[in-house]
This record gives sequence, structure tokens and C-alpha cells, in this order.
Amino acid sequence: MCTLTGCKDDLAGSGTTGGPGGTPAATGGAALAAAEALPVKGRAPKTGYTREKFGTAWADTDSNDCDTRDDILKRDLEEVRFTGGKCKVSYGVLESDPYSGKSVTYRRGRSQVDIDHVVALSDAWQKGAKYWGASKRIALANDPLNLVAVDASTNRSKGDGDTATWLPPNKAYRCTYVAAQVAVKRKYGLWVTGAEKSAMKKVLATCPAQKLPTGGNPTNAPERFRAG
Repeated sequence: MCTLTGCKDDLAGSGTTGGPGGTPAATGGAALAAAEALPVKGRAPKTGYTREKFGTAWADTDSNDCDTRDDILKRDLEEVRFTGGKCKVSYGVLESDPYSGKSVTYRRGRSQVDIDHVVALSDAWQKGAKYWGASKRIALANDPLNLVAVDASTNRSKGDGDTATWLPPNKAYRCTYVAAQVAVKRKYGLWVTGAEKSAMKKVLATCPAQKLPTGGNPTNAPERFRAG
């Protein structure tokens, strides 16, 4: 059964599945329609951006007593092992990394697996998040809809790129990846640049039945969380 944090079986995607972790999706063709509807503006300056503006990394915003990083590792890895209970993932296998297509082994402390923000936080900052309250920024940083476990070395090439500047080398995952970015930007009310929208539409035109992932956490974190 699918939950808000997704379904492992759909992680790798092939252009007609849901978003990161296989999050539930709506009717066919919804991704392209949603991309068309995203507001277009220029990229705002990066001035003032720091990671701390989005709160402490991997805050337990869903209050399940596990930090967000471990939640996503549990969701996306296979053969998961824990240390000291059922939260801290000590080992697992990313059987088909969405970004590269290769198998990657996770070992705590010397990990080759990153948890990627599908919509990079600095990209979000430049496209609307600068004007939000801290609660909404913290929610975005920890929303499973915007997170996916990926090969670390491949992910480092992304930086804070949007669809116009970076796509996963694994072409089979590109429709799923772009649909996830569209879903996150729609959910949080972020805008896109003209080049970004054109790139989104170009990818999604190759998979016109691509579904739009849904779900994730509320768009405001609990009041106990603070950001810098």
C-alpha cells in the first residue's frame, strides 16, 4: 500500500510513474498540464540564502521520532538494516539509483547515497521561498514529495540546477523527475523561469500521459521548529 512517504516499487520510474519514492499520482497527463500552469518570473537574486533559512537539516517535522533523512532512506532503500531501533539506517541498497541507473550501497558513516531535494533549496529561495515564513521553508526542506535517495557522486553535479540546467543522466527517469519538480513547485506556489518552463514542457512532451505526484507533508511545519 502507498503512504504519504511513497512506495519503493516505483522509485526508479520510467516516465509514467509517480514522483520520488513512487508517491501517489493523479490522472494521466496531469504533469504536463500542471507545468503549463506554473507562473513565470525571472530568477530573483540569491542574496540572503543560507541552508539555515530552511531550518535544521532533517528535522522530524512529521513527529514520528525519526529524522527526515532516515525516513527517506527507509522508504527508498532495499535490504535495510538498523542500528539501535528502527530509525537509524545503518545499511541498505539503492538497487536502481534514479539518477544514474546503477546499484549503490549505503553504509552509515561512509555513505555513497545522498538525499536530494528535487527542487533545490537555493532554487526555491530565488523563486519565491525568500518571501515565506520559516515554517513553510522548513516544511519544503523536509517534505517527502521533494526528497529522493540518489547516488551521491551523480547528485553533486546537479548543484542548485533547475530543469533548464540539469537533468538526471538516466534518461528513463527524466519524466518522473520533472513531474516531481512540477508537483513541488505547484504545491508550494513557487514560480519558474521561462527557460525552465520550456525545458519542463520539452521533457514532458515525450511522455504526455505522465502523472503528477501528490502527497507529502503539510506546507507548514509544526510551530516548535525554528529557522535561522
